[in-house]
Amino acid sequence: MSDFGLAPQATLPSRRSLLAFTACSALTANLPGCALPTRLAAVPRGCASTATVLGVPNERFFPTEARGQAALQREFIEAVERQVVSRDIQPTTPLPDLDLLGLSGGGENGAFGAGLLNGWTERGDRPSFFLVTGISTGALSAPFAFLGSSRDAQLKSVFTDITLADVMLERFYTAAILDDAMADNSPLFRTISRYLDETMLAEIAQAYADGRLLLVGTSNLDAQTPVIWNIGAIAQSGHVRALDTVRRILVASAAIPGAFAPVLFDVTLNGQPFQELHVDGGAFAQLFLYPASVSRFRRERLARGQPTASARAWVIRNGRLDPEWASTERRTLGIVGRAITAMIAASGYNDVLRIHAAAERDGVDYNLAFIGPDFTLERNKPFDPSYMRPLYEYGRQRVLRGDAWMKQPPI
Repeated sequence: MSDFGLAPQATLPSRRSLLAFTACSALTANLPGCALPTRLAAVPRGCASTATVLGVPNERFFPTEARGQAALQREFIEAVERQVVSRDIQPTTPLPDLDLLGLSGGGENGAFGAGLLNGWTERGDRPSFFLVTGISTGALSAPFAFLGSSRDAQLKSVFTDITLADVMLERFYTAAILDDAMADNSPLFRTISRYLDETMLAEIAQAYADGRLLLVGTSNLDAQTPVIWNIGAIAQSGHVRALDTVRRILVASAAIPGAFAPVLFDVTLNGQPFQELHVDGGAFAQLFLYPASVSRFRRERLARGQPTASARAWVIRNGRLDPEWASTERRTLGIVGRAITAMIAASGYNDVLRIHAAAERDGVDYNLAFIGPDFTLERNKPFDPSYMRPLYEYGRQRVLRGDAWMKQPPI
């Protein structure tokens, strides 16, 4: 689960609400008029990687399967080949450096990454990224980061002007048993749609054609597996539902299970319709960069002395890596919420360590940025501009000062 700014304590009902909720549950459990959310049948066991949303062969990848890893490796190789063609690189010319950007989850803390990226532009040495990956709030900022400085103003707006009303609509507490989440995230879909339009989709498609990759992670609850969506390939497909699908992918990547409504994807398998239930990509990882199959390919080329592009990993952790102290009340919900927060933080830190270990193994230059202990402003409520604007400025100033990046995670 990715911390999308809704602290577990903030979204859980009060003691009085719980008592009312329990009573209501007992009363409504046997009422025939209570309509629960419905869906089409899930994709049968073991067939998730065969089902398709748009019929685009490389629209998504399943990194936990051998076939999915091989497909991802092909996608990376073909992207480099497209880059060679688009830049007219001759056989005797060294391959261009590859800059890889990973954007983590973190809710309103995504303002940190937005400020850092825009400050990086101001400093004048922000690269054009070969690869941009995003999960949860990182998925929301990934398209802007992918397209570069021309989208900086919009990126700033997303993370400094947005409010809770632009993200979610709270439901009644009975939604815990009578609905699919405690909040309706249709406002988030509308917010995304204001920025992600046909023009932006066309720019993503062109960048993909030029040999660059934009990947977003979600979690398929039915198959209990992570899914990596190939946003550039979907954009380039020209499919009539491409724009809507990309918007829904971004919403799904940020859909905290239980807090935000999951996203249903209509899929086809052997000509038959099914539906998949997708939620926050942070259920499996807070952050990802490149798959093991790609790193194996790189290591094999290095071992054989074959030309291999220099690569730099830029990892933005939209959160802290030091513990966040808080006094925990002796209440069931408070204890559960605090424990979940700790698990999310540990997951994010482990992802940072995992990517660092992979970069060292693969000869990739590693660079990590995160919210340091010197940022002391506390959140009072989710998606509060009075918190997000100072955090944006903090990220911006860090990179302008030249102290944003570390070469290894703090131990």
